[in-house]
Amino acid sequence: MKFTLSWLKDHLDTDASVEEITEALTDLGLEVEGVVNPADALKDFTLGYVKHAEKHPDADKLRVCKVDTDEGEMQIICGAPNAREGITVVVCKPGMYIPGLDITIGVGKIRGIESFGMMASERELELSEEHDGIIELPSGAVGDKFVDWLAENDPAKVDPVIEIAITPNRPDALGVYGIARDLAARGLGTLKTRAFEAIPGDFASPIKVSIDEDTLDGCPLFAGRVIKGVKNGPSPQWLQDRLKAIGLRPISALVDITNFFTFDQNRPLHVFDAAKVSGDLRVHRAAGGEVLKALDEKEYTFGAGQMVISDANGPESIGGIMGGEATGCTEETVDVFLESAFWDHVQIATAGRALKINSDARYRFERGVDPEYTIEGLHRATQMILDLCGGEPSEVVIAGDVPDHSRAYKLDADRVQSLVGMEIPESDQRQTLTRLGFRLEGNMAHVPSWRPDVQGEADLVEEVARIASLTKLVGKPLPRLTDGIPKPVMTPQQRRQQMARRTCASLGYNEVVSYSFIDKASAALFGGGDDATMLANPISSEMSHMRPDLLAGLLQAAARNQARGYMDLALFEAGPAFTGGEPGEQVNQIAGLLVGRTGPKDVHGAARVVDLYDAKADVEAVLAAIGAPAKVQILREGAAWWHPGRHGRICLGPKKTLGVFGELHPKVLKAMGIKGAAVAFTIFPDEVPLPRKSGATRPALAISDLQAVERDFAFVVDDSVEALTLVNAAAGADKALIEDVRVFDEFIGGSLGEGKKSLAITVRLQPSDKTLKEKDIEAVSEKIIAKVTKATGGTLRG
Repeated sequence: MKFTLSWLKDHLDTDASVEEITEALTDLGLEVEGVVNPADALKDFTLGYVKHAEKHPDADKLRVCKVDTDEGEMQIICGAPNAREGITVVVCKPGMYIPGLDITIGVGKIRGIESFGMMASERELELSEEHDGIIELPSGAVGDKFVDWLAENDPAKVDPVIEIAITPNRPDALGVYGIARDLAARGLGTLKTRAFEAIPGDFASPIKVSIDEDTLDGCPLFAGRVIKGVKNGPSPQWLQDRLKAIGLRPISALVDITNFFTFDQNRPLHVFDAAKVSGDLRVHRAAGGEVLKALDEKEYTFGAGQMVISDANGPESIGGIMGGEATGCTEETVDVFLESAFWDHVQIATAGRALKINSDARYRFERGVDPEYTIEGLHRATQMILDLCGGEPSEVVIAGDVPDHSRAYKLDADRVQSLVGMEIPESDQRQTLTRLGFRLEGNMAHVPSWRPDVQGEADLVEEVARIASLTKLVGKPLPRLTDGIPKPVMTPQQRRQQMARRTCASLGYNEVVSYSFIDKASAALFGGGDDATMLANPISSEMSHMRPDLLAGLLQAAARNQARGYMDLALFEAGPAFTGGEPGEQVNQIAGLLVGRTGPKDVHGAARVVDLYDAKADVEAVLAAIGAPAKVQILREGAAWWHPGRHGRICLGPKKTLGVFGELHPKVLKAMGIKGAAVAFTIFPDEVPLPRKSGATRPALAISDLQAVERDFAFVVDDSVEALTLVNAAAGADKALIEDVRVFDEFIGGSLGEGKKSLAITVRLQPSDKTLKEKDIEAVSEKIIAKVTKATGGTLRG
């Protein structure tokens, strides 16, 4: 949106400078994208007076002039035909930049005579294309600034042009009057208002208007009037200057008037040549396939349902977007039909995109114009046409009604101050809204018709804050919620997850952050993929379900890396896995994956294929870091994606699983595209019990000064019995006295017979209150034998 400073001052009585205005506009949310000030390029040029001029002795067309300047008399050689004594000119001194010539002039010799500058033409100063002679000024004193003279005598030539960015929610700022309203509300001046007077008609309009019933939702109001006897010629210079300044080409008075109202009041209008309109005008929906040649000289084919304005001959205008060439105004136009309508913004946007037309009318209607200004704009435009083109107006013909956009919201002054964080008195809040056009009745603010973006109480807060300026906000520290040392910001579970991530990284794992969504086939491998975890609107077919386990994402990441040649990987991820679609149906996990070898190949053969004991060591390190108990049980019966005989569950009991480690099932690895060995672990941090004491102090170190005793036992058991079962049974014989149980030998075959094996364990007994005697050791040994015999069915080997 472009406008000039003088145009703005038509609506705003202000003494503010361009810099103050642009700063305020950006602060108000109307961001200034650029300012073009012609005075900047002319600020150094001054006025001079030619005292004497004579013919150059060696050139018939050159004259040697003596010019009075603010630096004294200067000799300037000039070839302009109007260079003569007794005229006031614009002097360009050595060292000055001439924008029209793109040079910096200096002292030079022309045919042997020195010249100390030049006298400029309008084209050399980029004021116009005139270059037949130098500038002659009818007034002005020697030494005056040329820009000051222009500002007083020809202000259009030094009128700054301001360009602002318009967000879609501020259609009211697409008119200069709306911009002036915002600045007046900020306090940069007083908004000028003009009394509205309806222009009465002298005769009945020969052209009637109508709207089809099925089109009223897209065009609820269509009005117009005939103006006879107009004289359409060039528009006045002031109007042409304004349109040129914002990049529009003046066409004729009638067209320029409609363009003026488009940018001045955000009120697009259209004028038909009444002599070219056959019958009445009708707003209706196209059946589809109709063709219209528009004012941009392009033909457009309508789609079914698009709104058009037709006469008896067919479509004559694209409703709310662009008029037709057949009924356009020319210099021969005598009678016109002036149209002002209100169109639905969504339908205009849809039709504009479909037809690929970008026009100023579409740009405004699809963002929203003031519905209540439809008739007023018609009357004001009528008055301008009568003033500039003459003519006789008819009565106004109207189809439809002004749509009701009235609404009101409560203004809570205390709530406004609380949300904005500034002390804004209620009187200032009410004054702000009043200046912006809101009507206040008690604490209810009625929204003006030109603000479709205000849709609730929060928008009232935004308006008050915008005018008050958020640059005045003063930073204030938040009050302390408690005295003394503040409570930790992070929860125990957050600290636990943080520690787990650091530990994994220190063990050499690389962290992966994957989507919480995976494909159905991968989810099914990990117990998911059902309707409960299916997304209603997935990003893609490969992200259709919530992940049931973090290992699915880690294996996908490993497969992608292996496809690129990275075969040895150590990856981990921390995050939620989902068992259902409800908020509580998720569990936090920390998962790690080892693929390939422990290191690169070398001459010493130090690298080896990763095994489940690598995963076991890592999972125990992470559990220790997050505070898991040291004494745990390792049980079988993990999920189906673990190798049946090469995994273990770390438990505090059969139903309290802290984590799982081991090899992954070969079927899962094949389905996920993993090459080589792969071991993994999954930790459930929420299952790790919190410490009973939350303090930072540690308990005293308990070290027994009594000698420990170790006893060895060998049991003959069936070869199907797991060593872990035997170890757990022995450890449970006396939990207070038995410190550790380890397997140190396994023997199969020989005299044991088929289907039997011998497992030898070492049991370490650590007394805490007295030295063990032989009878005490024997008693514990008997308990161990009994426990193992009961749990495994084995016998003590003789």
